[in-house]
Amino acid sequence: MGFLVTTLIFVVVGVIASLCARICCNRGPSTNLLHLTLIITATVCCWMMWAIVYLAQLKPLIVPVLSEGE
Repeated sequence: MGFLVTTLIFVVVGVIASLCARICCNRGPSTNLLHLTLIITATVCCWMMWAIVYLAQLKPLIVPVLSEGE
């Protein structure tokens, strides 16, 4: 999958998880805000980890050099 498609998947999963937290866990405004903050932070961190690994494999900084003897 491409970068944009997977980014959209992360956005959709984050929105669905946020809606589920708002609907299912109704324990007060402070707890709801905490759950929403944790879900958004987790989604952004997972996306950033995936994006860094994806882009590092797409354009590596270190290129292997083959010697003539091998």
